Amino acid sequence: MSSAPRLSDSLGNPLSLDDPTSLGAVNDFVEGFISCEARAVDVLAAAHDPSAIVQAYCATLHLFAESGDAVANARPFIERAQAASARATSREQRYIAAIAAWADGDITRAIALHEEQAKEHPRDLASLKLGQYHCFNVGDCPGMLRLALTALPHAGDVPYLHGMAAFGHEQCHRMREAEASARRAIALVRKEPWAHHALAHVMLTEGRLSEGLEFMQSVSDTWVGLNSFMVTHNWWHVALFLIDLGHDADALAVYDEHVWGVVKEYSQDQIGAVSLLARFELAGIDVGDRWQDLGNYLAQRLDDHVLPFLDLQYLYGLVRAGRSEADVLLEHIERFAPHAPLSTRNAWQRVCVPAARGLLAHARGDWGMAIEALGEALPRLVEIGGSHAQRDLFEQVYLDALVRRGTSTSLAGAQGILQQQVNRQPESLRLMRQASAVYARLGLPA
Repeated sequence: MSSAPRLSDSLGNPLSLDDPTSLGAVNDFVEGFISCEARAVDVLAAAHDPSAIVQAYCATLHLFAESGDAVANARPFIERAQAASARATSREQRYIAAIAAWADGDITRAIALHEEQAKEHPRDLASLKLGQYHCFNVGDCPGMLRLALTALPHAGDVPYLHGMAAFGHEQCHRMREAEASARRAIALVRKEPWAHHALAHVMLTEGRLSEGLEFMQSVSDTWVGLNSFMVTHNWWHVALFLIDLGHDADALAVYDEHVWGVVKEYSQDQIGAVSLLARFELAGIDVGDRWQDLGNYLAQRLDDHVLPFLDLQYLYGLVRAGRSEADVLLEHIERFAPHAPLSTRNAWQRVCVPAARGLLAHARGDWGMAIEALGEALPRLVEIGGSHAQRDLFEQVYLDALVRRGTSTSLAGAQGILQQQVNRQPESLRLMRQASAVYARLGLPA
């Protein structure tokens, strides 16, 4: 029996392909995945090829659906990849093992395999980016950065790796290094949306709101051909700057035109919409009936339990939309948490369950319960993943509950939180308004 043709992908990683004509589809996945472009899905057109890596890449896409049926949809591809793995390279075999661990819920093992891959095959940037995704989802920010830095000496010619490094630096609070890496990526190729995203995080964190808005708007013309998460999420960042700077109508227009409606069925598009609508309301902006359309899609998420970070936002969106399914989702979260995969069980039990109870209480005006439950979850919130900017939603809800409860103790707590935020973001009209109102209630000068 003749061996499979030996080829390499566009990053120089050897491939074992039964059908050499699949090379273009493989490169579309690799290049599209690391550049956040929609063409990554083109590998599905090569699903007829039994090659192990083709099947593994198809499985990857199915798992990225982050839906309740994602694992079931991915499983046949994983099984075909494993069946063909004897003909695969060691790099491909390790990638297949990492995908199988992901499907099994063993995120600890998946991360370990991606870290090993980064050391052995540092130009396998699809593996590296997937490893960063897992680290991100379990709050392992140093792990994200370590992966990127491992590969940099060997793949520094690839602009997207600098973008990955930039976000790793930013999530580790290394702002100067993050900005330098992001600007290096953009200097290599202007259309580097992940680097744009990392720089938006830096500017938001450092309170450079007007500069951040101007920068993101200046590169928004390049946000074409991207996957729906990347395009909606970068516009989500634009909306955050607009909210803080007091451009309420423009922020709502960004939601309507760029954040909600690209792929309404996709998890990331849904949570982006939930968190933005919630931020509008917390800033005193009327969202009209926008929750209702979103709620129709969230009501289909009651049994997903893919990531605790997702479930929390599904729940808050459902209750804000006035949907009774919010109570059902809370019950399902409480029932699922003790039986979650071992590597994420603590995050489900110790963080997601109290946070879910707190979010539901806030949306229904039970400020005391919201403060108590969210207060339990907030110190460990990083464990459920998400970025600093994304997790800030839960802190804003907690702060809103403190203000609305209105006792001397809760207002004192609110003052301490707000003043620190104002110090970091002196341009924010939103924070200035909120702080002034709290100071007035405390009988203090603004």
